[in-house]
Amino acid sequence: MSVGVLAEPARKRGSDYAQLSKRVNAAGLMARRPGWYTAKIAFTAALFIGGWVAFFIVGNSWWQLLVGVFLAVATTQVAFLGHDAGHRQMFRTRRPSEVTGLIAGNLATGLSYGWWMDKHTRHHANPNHEDEDPDVGAGALVWTQEQALQRRGFGRWLARWQAYLFFPLLTLEGLNLHYASFRALKDTPMRHRRLEAVLLVVHLAVYLGVVFTVLSPGLALLFIAVHQGLWGVYMGCSFAPNHKGMPMLTAEDDLDYLRKQVLTSRNVRGGRVVDFTLGGLNYQIEHHLFPSMPRPNLRKVQPIVREFCTERGIAYEETSLVDSYGQALRHLHEAGNPPR
Repeated sequence: MSVGVLAEPARKRGSDYAQLSKRVNAAGLMARRPGWYTAKIAFTAALFIGGWVAFFIVGNSWWQLLVGVFLAVATTQVAFLGHDAGHRQMFRTRRPSEVTGLIAGNLATGLSYGWWMDKHTRHHANPNHEDEDPDVGAGALVWTQEQALQRRGFGRWLARWQAYLFFPLLTLEGLNLHYASFRALKDTPMRHRRLEAVLLVVHLAVYLGVVFTVLSPGLALLFIAVHQGLWGVYMGCSFAPNHKGMPMLTAEDDLDYLRKQVLTSRNVRGGRVVDFTLGGLNYQIEHHLFPSMPRPNLRKVQPIVREFCTERGIAYEETSLVDSYGQALRHLHEAGNPPR
């Protein structure tokens, strides 16, 4: 997909974002929403704690697999709160944001807050940039044909079939996030390295201790597979619609901040059910333009941003959830099958 076509006319307008920001600030949409977040935190905590209470009540039973499904949803909802805290959507200052992020990330879900902050900040600065965005760097999957051509052996085979294997591979994403969190303790920049390490170890020890104490070994392994596997699928399905299949940028692209964020992002329609399911990430364009905007205000700012983009002739991508996955899978197929 050509950035040049989408951005036509793509004259660099340094003042465009400032003009949009004035409209947004005039509407009061950057103001914090303490009441909303108090209720959201309470509701999410109730889901998460309630899931573990149910785990103890059900005991050593095959019904625990359904509890694992429920906890996968609750764990992802907790991770969404960690995301909001990292962007200072809840609090303006660093300390309460970090405390919330460490509790939601390291302690509750086993996901390093410092690692995620480093990775996610670089993504926001240069979304879909082949060299700068860590989310499109070569890994288990490839995002460009150039990356695919560098693969050999099993890696080349995996790249060729990655569109078909995408959802099955997401069942391993939860384990990958845990592994990456521990690995990041060695060299990823983070403010509270020792505290993060302690919290990750506490999470792992308590999680495994509880599961293997309450359940028989075989059932414990099945519960972990269901819980962690579906958590990975849910996390992957929440982030995949946002940028995959949108234009990829290189060092040759010279776009201002507004266009760089809008042209590489995609919104997902669907109303309040999708708002809840995707944790507000369905308003990806607005989130990238105003990362610290409280989640409930993203729905309100969308008409302002869409109208502004129309005035400036900037393509504004919005589609259904199913079509967003289709676009992402088509991109993976094209990237994994370069011309031979």
